[in-house]
Amino acid sequence: MSQSRNEIKGLVGEVRSQVGILAGLVGLMWAIEILDLFLGGALNQFGIRPRSVVGLRGILFAPFLHGSLFHLMANTVPFIILGWLVMLRRTSDFWPVTIIVTLVAGLGTWLFAPSLTVHIGASGVVFGYLGFLISRGYFERSFGAIALSLVVGLLYGGMIWGVLPGQLGISWQGHLFGFLGGILAAQLLSEPRRRVS
Repeated sequence: MSQSRNEIKGLVGEVRSQVGILAGLVGLMWAIEILDLFLGGALNQFGIRPRSVVGLRGILFAPFLHGSLFHLMANTVPFIILGWLVMLRRTSDFWPVTIIVTLVAGLGTWLFAPSLTVHIGASGVVFGYLGFLISRGYFERSFGAIALSLVVGLLYGGMIWGVLPGQLGISWQGHLFGFLGGILAAQLLSEPRRRVS
């Protein structure tokens, strides 16, 4: 009985930690965007500026900056859902995945996006989570990882079209490199099943 109570306490603690992480990051995004509204969008200058040395700072700042409340709302729901799915097996996966996809999405955007543009938004991170979740099943080859990859693919697979050049004003470079960063994270963090010889 005490063991099951400890397991329940552990599970509750894990869920609280996950909620706290996601709520903290989303709350920060919303607080920054509300502040930016009062500043007339002045904070957006801290986004990624391709091939500008000062624009490198945007790799860290861009995921917290958005062009409008609508832009932020569009990123909030998939950020929460896919971010939580990244944590589903281990909460500790969240931070390395987030760091990898943020760096790969940001550097890819900085290197390949058009000059004299500014790139902001958490969508590169969201696409990174998608890439991680879809590809982890391939790298791990476990039933749970494959099942989760299939479910995410069915629910969010349509997002993959966002990695292609399309709508004006959408940073497809951030989407593409975020997705690739997610695949890299899955490769680095997955635990392939060992073959029994």
